[in-house]
Amino acid sequence: MTSSDSPDNAAETPETPAARTGVAAMDWAAASADPQYRAAVVDLLGALAYGELAAFERLAEDAKLAPTMGDKAELAKMASAEFHHFERLRDRLAEIGEEPTQAMEPFVAAYDGFHKQTAPSDWLEGLVKAYVGDSIASDFYREVAARLDSDTRALVLAVLDDTGHGGFAVEKVRAAIEADPRVGGRLALWARRLMGEALSQSQRVVADRDALSTMLVGGVADGFDLAEVGRMFSRITEAHTKRMAALGLAA
Repeated sequence: MTSSDSPDNAAETPETPAARTGVAAMDWAAASADPQYRAAVVDLLGALAYGELAAFERLAEDAKLAPTMGDKAELAKMASAEFHHFERLRDRLAEIGEEPTQAMEPFVAAYDGFHKQTAPSDWLEGLVKAYVGDSIASDFYREVAARLDSDTRALVLAVLDDTGHGGFAVEKVRAAIEADPRVGGRLALWARRLMGEALSQSQRVVADRDALSTMLVGGVADGFDLAEVGRMFSRITEAHTKRMAALGLAA
């Protein structure tokens, strides 16, 4: 999933290795003894896997809009990285005895709906979507990862690694705004729309899956209480504002 991990645009979470307790201090073998937790992780990996597959498809499509051969090659390389992330998630699901296609199926409608609602009209909108939209989702999954067992947490954080799209998008968008300042206003409106759609998508995914919602708000995996949910979304919003500034756009 495309995102950027640089200090000025990554959401910070309050968790540190020293503070981990409960499920977060366990490995998969121990944590998965709880069937409710296991079901939640299967859902999470399924959602991530389909998200990576969708990102691969989208980047491959965006490459067709690229204005130069060099830009096309960069996006193709990023698409390849997304597919590798998908493979890791698919293989992990199979490793723990789950059918990857079945694990992904419940999330197809939500992801496809999001991408249909936010189809970019040009190259620059595609770059902003990959940088801003996907990064919001990545921040959300990083917050969740802090509560997972050590094996699942390591996998989730690995597939959220930056594919290089962040720096590439910032460079291209800032250059476009410098060449034509009017572009900035249009892209700022687009990014704000992406923010709303991405948050709505995350909420839909969680609300539709009992195991995931119980894990996030409840007793499974030391779930968030309502105050922590508020702080989590505040951190995600703050990170979004920093990304917008990096692009040269008003939040």
